[in-house]
Amino acid sequence: MLLRIAVGVNFIGHGLVRFPKIAGFREWMLKEFEGSMLPDFLVSPFATVLPFAEFAVGLLLLLGLFTYRAAIAGAVIIIMLIFGSCLIENWSAVGSQMVYILLFYFLIAEVRHDSFGLDGRRKSL
Repeated sequence: MLLRIAVGVNFIGHGLVRFPKIAGFREWMLKEFEGSMLPDFLVSPFATVLPFAEFAVGLLLLLGLFTYRAAIAGAVIIIMLIFGSCLIENWSAVGSQMVYILLFYFLIAEVRHDSFGLDGRRKSL
């Protein structure tokens, strides 16, 4: 439960701080991936959607609603970020993203034991 809440708050925070500066965030990502094998037409939409995806996953995790699916979605986001970080050789980012993937692994593996979220309440009805 605490891990789910902590990861949820983390992802909500990632999304929230980027909402008001989404154009600047997109431009920063485009600059980061300049010279990489990823073309701008892939980086730009990803950078635009990422804050909304992070916020949605974070909110679902915080609430404990559709927890398994939210954790899978979060893991997929992290895997995409790992791939991108590898392409630009940002190994320090890859290191922290590997920690995130471990957290998502534990959330996915232990989701059946979390009865404190909205999923647990729906099952008890």
